[in-house]
Amino acid sequence: MGFSPPVRPVAVDEETLRGHLTAAEIPALLMTIAHLTGDASVLREDLRAPGWLFAPQGGLTAEQQAEVREHALEVLLRLGGSGPKALSRPPDRELLHTITTWAMGSDTEDLLPLLAEELVGPGEDPKAPGWTKAGLSPGSDFQVAVIGAGFSGLLAAHRLAQAGVPFVVYEKNPDVGGTWFENTYPGCRTDVASHLYNYSFAPKHDWPDHFCGQDVVLEYLRAFAKDSGVGDRIRFGTEVSAMRWDDERSLWHLTLDGPAGERTVRHHAVISAVGQLNRPRLPDIPGAFTGRAFHSAAWDHEADLSGRRVAVIGTGASAYQIIPEIAGTASEVVVFQRNPPWLRPTPHYHQPVPDSARWLFEHVPYYARWYRFWLFAPGLRGILEGWVVDHDHPPTERAVSALNDRLRATLLQAMEVQLTDAPELRELVIPAYPVGAKRVLRDDGRWLATLKRDDVRVVTAPIERMTPSGLRAGGEEFDVDVIVYATGFEASRFLTPMRVTGRGGVDLHEGWNGAPRAYLGITVPEFPNLFCMYGPNTNLVGQGGSIVYFSECAATYILDAIRLLLASGSRSLAVRTEVHDAYNAWVDAGNRDRAWGWSKVGGWYNEGGRSATNWPYTAGDYWRLTHSVDPAEYELR
Repeated sequence: MGFSPPVRPVAVDEETLRGHLTAAEIPALLMTIAHLTGDASVLREDLRAPGWLFAPQGGLTAEQQAEVREHALEVLLRLGGSGPKALSRPPDRELLHTITTWAMGSDTEDLLPLLAEELVGPGEDPKAPGWTKAGLSPGSDFQVAVIGAGFSGLLAAHRLAQAGVPFVVYEKNPDVGGTWFENTYPGCRTDVASHLYNYSFAPKHDWPDHFCGQDVVLEYLRAFAKDSGVGDRIRFGTEVSAMRWDDERSLWHLTLDGPAGERTVRHHAVISAVGQLNRPRLPDIPGAFTGRAFHSAAWDHEADLSGRRVAVIGTGASAYQIIPEIAGTASEVVVFQRNPPWLRPTPHYHQPVPDSARWLFEHVPYYARWYRFWLFAPGLRGILEGWVVDHDHPPTERAVSALNDRLRATLLQAMEVQLTDAPELRELVIPAYPVGAKRVLRDDGRWLATLKRDDVRVVTAPIERMTPSGLRAGGEEFDVDVIVYATGFEASRFLTPMRVTGRGGVDLHEGWNGAPRAYLGITVPEFPNLFCMYGPNTNLVGQGGSIVYFSECAATYILDAIRLLLASGSRSLAVRTEVHDAYNAWVDAGNRDRAWGWSKVGGWYNEGGRSATNWPYTAGDYWRLTHSVDPAEYELR
């Protein structure tokens, strides 16, 4: 794979280039041309349609698209002889400001530092630590444990390696990937665009699909672990069952369960990268079923569903991907639904990336970077605003604001168009809660088409009990051969099932008392030198990028905290309680004023009346808060 593979401009004839440009995303192409030429006059206002960040091809007409392609053809042919060096300069601040302000329709001055980290040249990694342990604290003994080898754990390991900080990664599975190793159910794929779902410094130009499947994402992580060298530092098949802080020696004692049995190791700091979606949630249903039953995250590949009657419990993200895949193979699929999902039109959700588009990513300088920005931008401004509660609206279970109501109308129209031939489904599949109160799913028409099938039935009555031959709901018996639990994860049970003991023997989970909190989702008072990635309140809900981006922000912060420890000669670092508490009060207030916090619909976004998972503010806010550590917010000993 390699890191940030260089774009390779090649000599190409006019007709071949014209053919490749037919696959270009026009807004990204426009920004690329403005960047490469330094001529922002191409960014005309008539080429920026209202709401274009959310529309295919920016909402531009076929004539406008053709005009842009012809201009790009002329520019790229002219620049083709300049060589890669002349085309490898990132935009200066003024040009970056001009291009991004035009694209987003509002002044991006406050976003420029964030955007400058995104729009960099081949091989550049501005988020890499600008220091080394050898330079700050030569000869000191400082060892870090990283728990988990998914996206966040591999990233943390890579940043530690760049800084020359010794570390070991402990991974309970036999391979890297985390959730992308464990979830192998039919149809498993990202619902974040592939070109956003990778490390910013290690882009992949040849994603085969716009939203790639589990196997492709896993292969990316395997390649990253190998190419970065961090794979050699992973102890596979080794689970951390407990951690205890030794205040006298300023060490973490980790209890490991692995091939050699139980043993204890010691590290000066711990980075927990176990994530939020790693412990399957199983519903508490009375009774017993004698057939096959399994969770989507532990798919039984020996279970042949051909001609079988299958019950799927849940209509969340996993069920949404599974059910269209097994319908038609199973003789019957019974879908047990508590709340239907809102669907976001995404016509290309299952489509491959055209070869010509991949050619442009590989050969047109900066086009891949501007394409990534084009995917990133709507979440930086525009989407989150639709989830914000307007108390003067007033908010209802229909909509929490006028903008939220407009979003509802747009999504409702897209769904109703698909239901003209099945009006009896409308009452079952149209949500009765505000858009954003639960996860909005990508829609290319497959879901509702599947529910219309004669061999698929949606049941909305609550499940009463299991029977030896199936399930009972609404007083009706449903005899099935297989039950699939597509019931999600224990998202709010962070760091479980580990027992984590901090200063004075305080137990992390007892202290949380079912309401996990952390400063920036990263640090917790009385738990020195313990850092979380994808911790409490770091789940994105449309704020741009992906959890991979938030993990990059967290890694920047964690490495700066380790730098502070080494540079100050301190042995431990713990966030001050008043800092932690004030921050979490702010986060809780934000979540209460979002669709998921206001609505009574429930779900993993908001359990027990509080969201322990979601980040209620912008991606820019999180980037600013995590860009460096403020020593005044911490106790250093």
